[in-house]
Amino acid sequence: MLNSRKQRACQPLGMPLNKSVFSQGMDRVHPELFRRCVDRYAENYKTSSFSCWDQFLTMAFVQLTYRQSLVDLKTCLRARPDQLYHLGFRSSVSHSTLADANLNRDRRIYAELAQSLIRRARRLYSGDPLDAEIAKTVYAFDSTTVQLCLSLFPCAKFRTGKGAIKLHTLIDVRGAVPTMITISEGKMADVRALDELVIEPGACYVMDRGYLDFARLRVLAEAGALFVTRTKAGVLFSRQESMPVDKSTGVRSDHVVLLVTAASIKNYPERMR
Repeated sequence: MLNSRKQRACQPLGMPLNKSVFSQGMDRVHPELFRRCVDRYAENYKTSSFSCWDQFLTMAFVQLTYRQSLVDLKTCLRARPDQLYHLGFRSSVSHSTLADANLNRDRRIYAELAQSLIRRARRLYSGDPLDAEIAKTVYAFDSTTVQLCLSLFPCAKFRTGKGAIKLHTLIDVRGAVPTMITISEGKMADVRALDELVIEPGACYVMDRGYLDFARLRVLAEAGALFVTRTKAGVLFSRQESMPVDKSTGVRSDHVVLLVTAASIKNYPERMR
């Protein structure tokens, strides 16, 4: 055991003595910001033992320490009850209390908190350069399928005997900061998630060909945004104009095209590059 003088000598600059890494991370969430989110929905009203802040700390601890269940979490926290105060907890965490809080408290508290933290993170990375010389904000949009156990999540039917949900994520490429996350049924087509986007004029949205829907892509263009996607086999178009390209950059060709089938023209009559 190091004495206090040696502890101070070994302590990295800027790190408070005897303060855990977890509590330092949670210090990034300003108490006033969190209080405003809670007060907006009056969720601390008549709450005496397990506050919304303790609930937030608990769920953050679950994610950062890879706890697999509420029982696993309770076992972990009760293994060192003397350290809970130093982690920031001001009340004990029980299985039933946490389960009731997760079920009954307004989720919008944490949605608003997340958006506030996302805005702060994006400001930190706003000056970082991209590999490509692009001054615009560039977003990447994609989804992933999360497998679930049907006996625990009977509403998440995916295939026969299988359960799943889809997690659709919009990421700001500059800083790799997620700006929008939405959850859908596992069977929902990826392209329908485009309807959930709040389109930012002037931004560029990069997607794979699972999002090729000309009616929805036209909404992006009319809002003043750009999009980059891959075409599908069988899409018919007429080449209107060709531009020279430097193939050493990886660009194979650059054309302005016009869709030619009746359905495609109805959904996207303008020229497309």
